[in-house]
Amino acid sequence: MDFDFKLPDLGRPESSRPKRVAEAIRNELTLLLLQRVADPRLSGATISKVEVSPDLKAAKIYITAARHEEQQRTMAGVYKAKGFFRSHLAKTLNLRYTPELHFYYDDLAQEAERVEQLLTELERERNRGPA
Repeated sequence: MDFDFKLPDLGRPESSRPKRVAEAIRNELTLLLLQRVADPRLSGATISKVEVSPDLKAAKIYITAARHEEQQRTMAGVYKAKGFFRSHLAKTLNLRYTPELHFYYDDLAQEAERVEQLLTELERERNRGPA
């Protein structure tokens, strides 16, 4: 009598390779942005996070701009340099397949700043006392 358990948590453990590849992609693209990219639209861009699919064929790259007003300009520069980024990754990373790069704007910093302002405003109102 054989039992075949197919419960979600009893499978193979999650591989750490996608995390390592994501970190390598983040490091390489950060170096590219700092040293080799000549496009002025990307001068204040930083990479906040990279997520790689389990099969290593797709990567989500989250970009932040120095100022929120430059979001569209930065994303236009990123899409223009997409092929350059991918070819550089193909040359430097030793992977069977170079992941397809998908870029997203990460507005987490602006959202955190907005929440911080709201909390500061609440604190000021509390300190004023009852009206």
